[in-house]
Amino acid sequence: MSTDLVLSMLMLAALALLAGAFVLWRRTGDIKRPVLMVILALIAFGNILIWTIPTADGTSPLDRAEQIGSE
Repeated sequence: MSTDLVLSMLMLAALALLAGAFVLWRRTGDIKRPVLMVILALIAFGNILIWTIPTADGTSPLDRAEQIGSE
């Protein structure tokens, strides 16, 4: 599976978690489960940033992983 596909699916899942948290909060008024969903979405966004933001040498961990995979 392509790393771009995995990151895209993770981004869509995080956005779906945020939307689901909002809908759950509006329908039930419950706060605990929507907050947990938002925390999980933030963790997913953090993972995406970790893999895509370049380091000091100008390459991202994702670029390095693709280079190793192609060797």
